[in-house]
Amino acid sequence: MSETPDPEVIELASKVFDLARTGDTDALASYVDAGVPVNLTNDKGDTLVMLAAYHGHAAAVTALLERGAEADRANDRGQTPLAGAVFKGEDAVVRALLAGGADPEAGTPSALDTARMFGKTELLELFGAR
Repeated sequence: MSETPDPEVIELASKVFDLARTGDTDALASYVDAGVPVNLTNDKGDTLVMLAAYHGHAAAVTALLERGAEADRANDRGQTPLAGAVFKGEDAVVRALLAGGADPEAGTPSALDTARMFGKTELLELFGAR
């Protein structure tokens, strides 16, 4: 038995995902503080942290992690926020995720594998120091 999702809930979720993509940290934090699940996922399994990380918003990533978001939660393709940040060259996001407990070896490919693939020696050194 499947229920039809409430259009207002879908609209709210879309708005919150957009806040993560655009990095509106204050509004995003307010929605989570008001009860939006911090590990909310879209139809591809992307969390709010994944979207904020992939789009280069370190402050939003930090705010979500401080509210209990899972740093290593992989999407439906096995990708983690850290691997996405490495791929996109978002060094501030990489540091925010590491500070929040992200594991460079989590996911497929992992952030470590991604750094190796793209020859990002400074990130390899950073991951090795952990």
